[in-house]
Amino acid sequence: MRRGLTLGKFAPFHRGHQMLVETALGEVDELVVMVYATDVINVPLQVRAGWIQKLYPTIQIIEAWDGPESYGDTPEICREQENYILKKLNGLQITHFYSSEFYGDHVSQALGAIDRRIDEARASVPISGTALRQDYFGGRQYLHPLVYADLITKVCFMGAPSTGKTTLARTLAQQHHTVWMPEYGAEYWLKHQVNRRITLDQFEAIAPEHNSQEDALTQQARQYLFCDTSPITTYVFAKDYHGTVSPLLTQLARAAEKRYDLFFLCDTDIPYADTWDRSGDQKRQWFQKQIQGDLAERRVPFFRVSGTLEERVLQVNDILGQYRKFGNVLDVQHKPLCST
Repeated sequence: MRRGLTLGKFAPFHRGHQMLVETALGEVDELVVMVYATDVINVPLQVRAGWIQKLYPTIQIIEAWDGPESYGDTPEICREQENYILKKLNGLQITHFYSSEFYGDHVSQALGAIDRRIDEARASVPISGTALRQDYFGGRQYLHPLVYADLITKVCFMGAPSTGKTTLARTLAQQHHTVWMPEYGAEYWLKHQVNRRITLDQFEAIAPEHNSQEDALTQQARQYLFCDTSPITTYVFAKDYHGTVSPLLTQLARAAEKRYDLFFLCDTDIPYADTWDRSGDQKRQWFQKQIQGDLAERRVPFFRVSGTLEERVLQVNDILGQYRKFGNVLDVQHKPLCST
């Protein structure tokens, strides 16, 4: 039995790590990956371990929550690291130790394993976690799409028609030099509506395509992706139109609760744009209550933004300035300029 081991913070997991893992998988019967806790990145250990497990399902993950914080090549640090690794392995025999670092020498000796040093000079994949943390967008070619998507803060604007969602999303995207996701449901409705109606089956086509386009845009995003509505909006529209919602749309709306990092509810305190495809200000007020009630039923926390476009931009940016990806949204202090 050939059993390999590699370890690290994987902060973030990049193409260099992938090359090491894939090399190991081609040489051993089993591969163990030990993932260390760290403060150098906001991404929790479980998420970083999840990247590896999703990309390589056969790998055995060991979560090293209590790993030594010392890093270096002194005899004391080497012994501390070796003892910890052996303790976490709990007797599991390792035949090959994979790394791209100096510690490959002493750890492999402690394990009684072959020292497999992969691309130590970073010639094949010229990137490091330190460089990536400085600029994820600039180094995104070295990140798997699954990993890069988790590094983007996804911001969703909710609200009834004519509450300024589109303008706000577009304006913030321009300001932050990133991309934004238009409301696909509105585009679909304009193309397929008959007497201002679409069928329940047609509603089912909206949310999957919205998600697909959103996923593609995430790979082009710089730090933030601003989204004009979500599958939750499609769910509320379908329920309003037909009095019922399909299982598929229910499932996609439920998944959308965790799809975004921040939700903003755009207020109805701006003038109503009375275009042919809308149903009047009274309907706007009614639909706004449905959106807010649905978010409350889902226990989805949201920030209300109101006032002029400039005021709304200031409110959103204030929250973005406080929020950290994978952080606690309750740590954010929101002071709306006006309220209803």
